[in-house]
Amino acid sequence: MQDNRQQSRFELTENGFSAWAQYRIQDGVYVITHVEAEPPLRGTGAASRLMGAVTAAARAGGFTLEPRCSYAQTWFRRHSEARDVLA
Repeated sequence: MQDNRQQSRFELTENGFSAWAQYRIQDGVYVITHVEAEPPLRGTGAASRLMGAVTAAARAGGFTLEPRCSYAQTWFRRHSEARDVLA
């Protein structure tokens, strides 16, 4: 996973296709506004792996996340172990 700061999104590439989590930084919090995967990755778990990597990056980097899109909100509801990074 990489942080593409120019486009304000975390990106994961698998098999030449991308999944990404769009963000904006507000008061030091990374607000996740949209999560998407290219069609060939949909249904493969790529977006979930991306969110796991974003969570790990938040822990390592000492920043917090605020999920605003429905996918990210649902992902955090399903992964209670990741809630420690929520703002």
